[in-house]
Amino acid sequence: MSVHVTPTGQGWIQSPLSGRSLPCVCTRSSLKTKAFRWTSGREHRRCWEPAKEGAWMVLHLMASREGRTQTGVLTPAPCPHTLPALLEMCGVKQVPYHLIEDQGWAVDLNEMQRALKAARGHCEPRAIYISNPGNPTGHVQDRETMEELIRFVAAEGLVLLAEEVYQDSVFGHDKEFLSYKKVLFDMGKELSETVELVSFHSLSSPCIGECGLRGGYMEIINMEPEVTKHLKRMPGPYSPPVLPQLALQLMVNPPTPGELSYQTYSQEILHIKKTLSQNAQRAHEFLNALPGMTCQPAMAGVFLFPCLHLPTEMIEEAKMLGVKADVLYCQRLLEEEGVCLGAGCENGQEDQNYHIRLCVLAPPDTLDQVLARLRSFHLRLLSRFP
Repeated sequence: MSVHVTPTGQGWIQSPLSGRSLPCVCTRSSLKTKAFRWTSGREHRRCWEPAKEGAWMVLHLMASREGRTQTGVLTPAPCPHTLPALLEMCGVKQVPYHLIEDQGWAVDLNEMQRALKAARGHCEPRAIYISNPGNPTGHVQDRETMEELIRFVAAEGLVLLAEEVYQDSVFGHDKEFLSYKKVLFDMGKELSETVELVSFHSLSSPCIGECGLRGGYMEIINMEPEVTKHLKRMPGPYSPPVLPQLALQLMVNPPTPGELSYQTYSQEILHIKKTLSQNAQRAHEFLNALPGMTCQPAMAGVFLFPCLHLPTEMIEEAKMLGVKADVLYCQRLLEEEGVCLGAGCENGQEDQNYHIRLCVLAPPDTLDQVLARLRSFHLRLLSRFP
C-alpha cells in the first residue's frame, strides 16, 4: 500500500501553501515495521523539514499538560545549541543527562537512569534525544553503547529521537558511524518491531554544508499508523521553496561511478573530509597548548568544545554584569578580535565548567587566523587577572 503525499520541500507535510512541491510516494517499510519512507529514484528516505523543524513537529505532537504531567524529554548536556529553545517553544520540559567529559563526552547509562528517576514526579518523561555523532562534542557512539541505550529505552517505554546530522563526518581513528536504525534492526524482532525511533538528517551535514537552505528528512520507525498519518498532515513552521528539495535529492542520491559528475563530486567530498580532519586535529592541539583551556579530541562533526578555566575575578565580574562567564568571554572576544564563538551555556551547560564552541569547518588559512586571534585574546585576558 502506498500513500501519495506532497512534501513542503523540507518535510513530508501536506500544506496548501506549497504549490510548487515535488510529488513523492510514502510506502510501508519492506522490513515489516511501521516505518514510512520517502521513495525517490533508487534511494529510500523519509523526508522532513530541516534539522530542528522536523524535531519541532515530533515534540509538538508529544507535548501535553503542565506541572507534574508535563511532557519531559531527556537531552544530553551539552546538547545542540538550538535544542533548549526548541523544547521551550514546544512546551516540553528539558531533562538533562550529563555526558562524561573526561571520557571524550561519552554517554553514561547510569547518568541517564539518574536523570530519568529525578525527573519523575516533576514531569512525565516520554522521549530521549540522542546526538550521534555528538553535537557539539564530536563523540561517536560504539555499538555496545547504542545497544545498551536501546534496551534502556525499551525498558522505560521512551521514544528514541536520534539526530544523525554529522554521520558523514567521522574522522576519529578506528571510529565509524552506525545508525540507530541499523543497530536496532540487528537486535532481533523483540526490539526492532517495538522500539519507537525517529532519526533525523539534514543538509547541514559537513560534506553538503547547505545549512542555509534548511532541508532535511526524518524516518519514523514503529509508531502507530495514525500517529505517522497525523505527522504527515501536520503543517510545519513554514513551507520552503523548491531549491532545498533539489539539494536534498542530490544529498540522498549522490553521483555514482560512470556518471559525468562523479569524479568531481568524489574529489570535493574527499577534500572536505580531509580538511575537516586536519583542522580538528590542529585546533585540538592548539587549544590544549593554551593555559587555562583543555579540549577533548573530536571524532566527528564540525565543532570542538573546549573547557575554559577562567579566573575567579572574571567569573565575579560576569555575575555583576548579569551574564554567564562564558558569554562574557565570547562577547569580549568578538569586540576585541572580531571572532565569534558560541558560549557553552547555549548548549545546556549549567554547571561551573565553562566552555566555548568552535567551528573547525573552514579553510585552513581562515582557521589559522581565528586561532591566532583567539590566542592573542586569551593570553591578554589572563594577564588582566594575574
